[in-house]
Amino acid sequence: MSKEKFIESISKSYTTALPSIYLGAGVYQTEIIAEAKVNLPLRMMNRHGLVTGATGSGKTRTLQLLAEQLSAAGVPVFMPDMKGDISGMAKEATSNDKIAERAKALGMQYTPAAFPVELYSLSGKLGAQMRATITEFGPTLLSKILELNETQTGVLNILFKYADDKQLPMVDFNDLKKVLNYLTEGPGAAEIKADYGKISSATASTILRKIVSLEQQGVDQLFGETSFDIEDLFEKVDGRGVISLLNVADIQHQPAIFSTFMLSLLAELYQRLPEAGDLDKPKLIFFLDEAHLLFKDAPKAFLDQVDQIIRLIRSKGVGIFFCTQLTQDVPANVLAQLGNRVHHVIRAFTPNDVKALKDTIKTFPKSEYYDMEQQFTQLGTGQAFITVLNEKGIPTETVVTHLAPPASVMGPLSESEYNDLLAHSDLYKKYKDTVDPKSAYEILGERMEQHEEQKAEAPEKKTTSSRKQEKSTFEEVMASPITKQVGKEIVRGVFGMLFGTTPRRTSRRKTSLF
Repeated sequence: MSKEKFIESISKSYTTALPSIYLGAGVYQTEIIAEAKVNLPLRMMNRHGLVTGATGSGKTRTLQLLAEQLSAAGVPVFMPDMKGDISGMAKEATSNDKIAERAKALGMQYTPAAFPVELYSLSGKLGAQMRATITEFGPTLLSKILELNETQTGVLNILFKYADDKQLPMVDFNDLKKVLNYLTEGPGAAEIKADYGKISSATASTILRKIVSLEQQGVDQLFGETSFDIEDLFEKVDGRGVISLLNVADIQHQPAIFSTFMLSLLAELYQRLPEAGDLDKPKLIFFLDEAHLLFKDAPKAFLDQVDQIIRLIRSKGVGIFFCTQLTQDVPANVLAQLGNRVHHVIRAFTPNDVKALKDTIKTFPKSEYYDMEQQFTQLGTGQAFITVLNEKGIPTETVVTHLAPPASVMGPLSESEYNDLLAHSDLYKKYKDTVDPKSAYEILGERMEQHEEQKAEAPEKKTTSSRKQEKSTFEEVMASPITKQVGKEIVRGVFGMLFGTTPRRTSRRKTSLF
């Protein structure tokens, strides 16, 4: 194939009259062809995407490039900052020889720019504190971060069901522990046994130990009030979308925590956003870095709910981009829904690597311009195989792309710049202080005090009945007739988010985002 044929083919596949993001230029036989521009239509970005590649291949800078251009187009972005090294998007870059060389090869005018950035943190130390109440988080996601087994998860669902029925708002771990104690050792034990079956002390103790373990790791700050309002993800400044960065550098050793919290945000977006249909550009793009952490050891029911979100959130104007090292990190049913692909170099050093490479190639449209198996292992830093959906939703020609350089600083802000950004943030001030409303801890505490007073006043009665051996929690819960209705009665939505019954949220927030 000739160079002219290559330019014609790529231009036909990637040229659009609609607003788009410029990714870079095609590479033909090691030559960067500036005329072969690779564009991604904005209206196709809610068809979701995947960015993969080996460590050091340029994935983070690709995400930065996407985020910058989305912001410039007025599309807000949410993305995790895994190492704390992308806060530099708030500051315009300074051109250097490497940037100038890349821009020249692409035939583009390089213009440094800064973008509106909001800094968030799950610990509250590195940004505005992101929180959720225990009730909002729900039993499914909470079970995941507590690493509960099936029996323990069943018990946790019962705790949430009881709290819902009795209108006991659970804000933080103290509330959850109080409900657990009330239904196992307190006056609620007999009540819940009649309705759902007895909760064994062994199971309760295990759940309690795991809660305490997370508290000792400082994760308890994640739960409380004021809980995060997803409306804050849709902010714009001077027509540009705000880039919301969740800095998780201080909790990198707890990947299940931040990955699960990001899913809780997605679940709430899915729940609260109205149907939007096909928009000219998405309302929000949500990046999920280290995507393999989301699916590691996840039960089928959990994966099914992830699949449901991916399928349906597109119609609400939200696009999701997964970022990970290997295509195989993403389950096949989810992978099938990711229409936009940016694949950086794959290292094929082991038999498993070779197999992964062959499987990845199968997910791309065939190309007459490349030996893909060979080319994939020879991509340079800042180069990637790309295929996206054109404006008609048809997969584009597979092309090796020399990616454009980001316009902002490719690195972290200095400590003083970082602190200055926080100091001027209204959202940092909004979420800084913890609110302690009356919740399950106080309500059940009062009930237990009243119960003890009544016991002290009542005459002592001796009982001679022998105790029967307790059934296991799971057996007894499943045997209860009422429990068969629990699945239908718990209307908690995807990943446990309450539909229309989230305590305190609706009282202080708008009822609709749009």
